[in-house]
Amino acid sequence: MDAENPRNGRPYFFLSYAHTPRNDSEVAGPNAWVKKLYDGLCAHILEMTSLPVGAKAGFLDQGMALGTRWTDELSENLARCQVFVPLYSPRYFISDQCGREWWAFSQREIYRRALRGESRESAIVPALWVPVELAQLPQVAKDLQFHHADFGDDYSTEGFYGLTKLSYLNEQYERAVYRLAQRIVRASRAVDLEEGQVFRQYESLPSAFGDAAHPPEFDVTVIAPSRSDLPLGRMPDYYGDTPAEWNPYHPVSTRPIAEHAADLVRAMNYQVTVSDFENDADRLLSTGPPTAPVLLLLDRWALYSPRVAQLMAQLGEQQRPWISVMVPQYKDDAIPPDRERQLQELTDRALAARQTVGSGHRSHSGGIRTLEAFQAELHKAVRQAVTYYEAHAKTYPPPGTPTDPPWLPRLGNPV
Repeated sequence: MDAENPRNGRPYFFLSYAHTPRNDSEVAGPNAWVKKLYDGLCAHILEMTSLPVGAKAGFLDQGMALGTRWTDELSENLARCQVFVPLYSPRYFISDQCGREWWAFSQREIYRRALRGESRESAIVPALWVPVELAQLPQVAKDLQFHHADFGDDYSTEGFYGLTKLSYLNEQYERAVYRLAQRIVRASRAVDLEEGQVFRQYESLPSAFGDAAHPPEFDVTVIAPSRSDLPLGRMPDYYGDTPAEWNPYHPVSTRPIAEHAADLVRAMNYQVTVSDFENDADRLLSTGPPTAPVLLLLDRWALYSPRVAQLMAQLGEQQRPWISVMVPQYKDDAIPPDRERQLQELTDRALAARQTVGSGHRSHSGGIRTLEAFQAELHKAVRQAVTYYEAHAKTYPPPGTPTDPPWLPRLGNPV
């Protein structure tokens, strides 16, 4: 089964797992069983593919102890490997490190989707180390819709850890390892990921599993014309039948910017609502505490509309810093200089209230010129929207009937 792969020379997979604390009674330590699985996968993949002599079939982090800093080697392998294999366990989904690894890899898959559309398979191929209840899975894991039936009934019940520890299940263990290796090779062919960004400041990255304290919901909303109501002189190539179909990075991107943004926000474990700002303005601009953090994607050409100008003025009248404003502006979108100056003046006027500290995120004056820059700025915009949301959101008392605090006598007084 020879796999002619244009990515030969790059690791086929990154095995992501939660480091288990060492038990004093174990000579080799619990992570030795993960190494056994890794070695088995590498051996099978070398047989199934045409990797050159000396090339690594996979990557396994064995050198990092709990609480240590992410290494450049780890980040570089996440940027280069073709498939991400998370080893599911209850410990895995409470690990910040594992959540950041998943997030860093997911950025490559989301970017690929923007360039080339949906793939029939995901480059994230999960494996069961220890079975996990559905309620314990974060949304990114639930969304994978991954089935393990090909790996055998005992695997679904015990996971790789159970199969390797129970000697009478050795045959089932070998079958499951072989099937996982096949799945990795198949996914690498189907998805064919380009190399991604190497993240150096790991501690600042979000986790794909979210944070127990962060709000569960996030709004992504769009201000853009549809193809039927474009301002005079505007090319229709970037637009669709509705504002939500606006694609400012056409032809590089094949997807509307709202869909791309929603995928990036979901990768941080939020439930995302996508809307047309003009139709949803009453809710998003209502007075009082916010109901969710918001990302507003603004097309400058929409500012010629009196209705949009009125809504932007309303946005600026009262500080709503939990609404982050991003202004995509593709570098190859040819606009005459006089029209460009006019659009810049309209944008500066609409966002004038966001010049002061604490007024909320807005894109810099030049706009966001590339899809890569958009992806990088979005993470900052989301983080600021969430921070301001948490500062302004309504807080609720704990459920139940309120009771008076207990009366405590002063020291020295008779009771």
